[in-house]
Amino acid sequence: MAKVNANYEVVYILDPAMGEEAIAAMIEKFKALVETQGTVTEVDEWGKRRLAYPINDLNEGYYVLMTFTAEPSLPAELDRVLKITEGVMRSMIICKDE
Repeated sequence: MAKVNANYEVVYILDPAMGEEAIAAMIEKFKALVETQGTVTEVDEWGKRRLAYPINDLNEGYYVLMTFTAEPSLPAELDRVLKITEGVMRSMIICKDE
């Protein structure tokens, strides 16, 4: 039998050049997307940090960790939206239950 809900973590890195208001709006956008089909447990903003290696000629990024519970179909949609959103440098979604 398939799981109804599972626990997930997503870490994404935003371009810090967007500005504080745009970063806050983007974090709220992703949180609202998850809340349409799941429950956000925590949003932990790590802030601006130095990257391990340059991405698109940038040496810093704004890190955000979000934990949530959702149906298995939601992470695929969230991943799709993260990949096509301007300003998202990298993202990774992990299922914590497996």
